[in-house]
Amino acid sequence: MDRARQILRSGAWLTAERIRVVAIALLIASAAGFLVLVVTAKGGVDLQGRPIGTDFSNVYAAGTYVLEGNPDAPFDSLTQYTREQAIFGRSTQFYGWHYPPYFLFVAAALAAMPYGLALTVWQALSLGLYLLAMRAILRSFHRPATDQAPVHPYDWLLLALAFPAVLINIGHGQNGFLTAALIGGALVCLDRRPLVAGVLFGLLAYKPQFGLMIPIALAAGGYWRTIGAAAATVALLTLAATLAFGVPVWHAFLAGAGYTRTVVLEQGDTGWHKIQSIFSWARMWGASVPLAYGIQLVATLAIGTATAWLWRGRAPAAVKAATLCLAAILATPYTLDYDMMVLAPAIAFLAVDGMERGFGPWQQTALAALWLVPLVARTFAQATLIPLGAPAMLAAFVIALRRAEPAMAFAADCPTMPAGPGGTSRGQDCGQDCGQDCGHDIAALKS
Repeated sequence: MDRARQILRSGAWLTAERIRVVAIALLIASAAGFLVLVVTAKGGVDLQGRPIGTDFSNVYAAGTYVLEGNPDAPFDSLTQYTREQAIFGRSTQFYGWHYPPYFLFVAAALAAMPYGLALTVWQALSLGLYLLAMRAILRSFHRPATDQAPVHPYDWLLLALAFPAVLINIGHGQNGFLTAALIGGALVCLDRRPLVAGVLFGLLAYKPQFGLMIPIALAAGGYWRTIGAAAATVALLTLAATLAFGVPVWHAFLAGAGYTRTVVLEQGDTGWHKIQSIFSWARMWGASVPLAYGIQLVATLAIGTATAWLWRGRAPAAVKAATLCLAAILATPYTLDYDMMVLAPAIAFLAVDGMERGFGPWQQTALAALWLVPLVARTFAQATLIPLGAPAMLAAFVIALRRAEPAMAFAADCPTMPAGPGGTSRGQDCGQDCGQDCGHDIAALKS
């Protein structure tokens, strides 16, 4: 037992060969499962009576209303369900439309195609954007150490595609790829192209529940141009939606949001095991709605405070980025397992920081667990009422904070240490410009 504990603590079990074997096995199993689902479907409906791409059916149905000049209709549940039944059959399940009017532009463009083609185009394009963001993270942040073991140049692609949330997102025809691409891409651009980063953050307005922590982090880091660009992007999107769909669409959206809050979130009609939030965890264990909101509020305030502290300091850029990804998904009561695609850039940021500065105890094992958790988060919670998603994300958030501590302490002892626009700095830079003996060994930061 003690030997197993030491192996897990050190992360020695996590060899490149084992990572590849697990990733390849998951990728093959995922592809095979999806292929069976498609081959056995009839008329675009699977054996359980669900449209292929399940949740994408609500996007497509909403888009048909927009093309008909009735953009308010998707926000009314009964009207939306009527259109879904007309397209996919009377026995289809209801898939609600829960997005702001901005996303109606995307829905209308996709609804102009046949359903199968629209689903394929949507998933292929958003998957491509996600992969581009992951590649950019590795290229922008990872500078291999001279003593680092050789890594296959396409290992990142294998891990990005085999990440279990990828299959969940594809199976549901969801938008997790786009969310991960926007937040990951924005964080990559932040120091060098702050205005581009602001535009990407602004585009996240289509999933407003993930935007709560972003202005807190940006303000703490002093990224005012990025905040301005994000605000301008949201303002332009709002103006465009209003001009295209009319003022009444916003009243329809607010009415639909009330349904989403009460029926989908508070009553848990979607299923507590599907919602991967602290709020859902509390509700699953019997908390009343007010108590669950109170627990979520306390957690969100604590996460926001920690995020502001981290972004105000001189933590490594990759650690700040990973922390914001985790904070964004933890701060909202409404996040489902396909939204755990946001964990992919968080894992990538933490991994490249670990490859540069070394991993601490338990950190490699924790990252592996975070990578695997979307695979079992829903089914395990459904069978046992024990959530895995939110606890795993909270553990990763704490690990990210702990990784920042030695670097920030090191920077504090080196007052002339250079920093980026948002206070970002790397410990390796200290010895170049610091005019005093800081009394630190860079290698100590790797423990």
